[in-house]
Amino acid sequence: MTKVILITGASRGIGRATARLAGVRGWSVGVNFVGNAEAAALTVAEVEAAGGRAVAMRGDVSVEADVTAMFDAAQAAFGPLDGFVNNAGIVAPSLPLVEMTAERLKRIFDINVYGAYLCAREAARRLSTSRGGRGGAIVNVSSAAARLGSPFEYVDYAGSKGAMDTMTIGLAKELGPEGVRVNAVRPGLIDTDIHASGGRPDRAASLGAETPLGRAGTAEEVAEAIVWLLSDAAAYVNGALLDVSAGR
Repeated sequence: MTKVILITGASRGIGRATARLAGVRGWSVGVNFVGNAEAAALTVAEVEAAGGRAVAMRGDVSVEADVTAMFDAAQAAFGPLDGFVNNAGIVAPSLPLVEMTAERLKRIFDINVYGAYLCAREAARRLSTSRGGRGGAIVNVSSAAARLGSPFEYVDYAGSKGAMDTMTIGLAKELGPEGVRVNAVRPGLIDTDIHASGGRPDRAASLGAETPLGRAGTAEEVAEAIVWLLSDAAAYVNGALLDVSAGR
């Protein structure tokens, strides 16, 4: 079945890989980005080359008006949504909590918690059958950090993903009767540029070698899990936290 989905933070990494795989399925994809229009355009081109349709829309997930506008744009382009991937998130340079500034903490939580909740709320409003939606699926992109804690690196990021896990469990119970499944994937050490933004571009490769599978993962491997959760093949999966972390 052809689906219409919206992915936040789809101009790079896991978001882009998910958009591309959705294109392989023939789905229509709303590609949200916040700053890099050129990268978003590349994602759109890759989706279309794979066999899907795509449109890019700029929007900051921590700004309510932007969130509403991106959902409006996706629906205007392709019709009612069938799925949403709550992917946008940030990290900051590795530090123990005692050295983190208030400004850093606020930015992490504004994007990763407040923004994620705003987007999930909007998706719930669009997908719920009692509000005129046709049901569907929400996939939250959490992190293995939520259960590992990321000490001396990203305790703030880990905490923000813990909030996303809790939201996933609660929202799955709220929206199940509305025909909407809510699940999360928790990637482990995945080779994307988010590690460089945290000041350690080699982090995935070096720590990935210590996992039971002996390597870092790829964005494409996480995308496979996300697209499966969006698909009808996962019709009885709701409230799951799916680790994609090599057993770490």
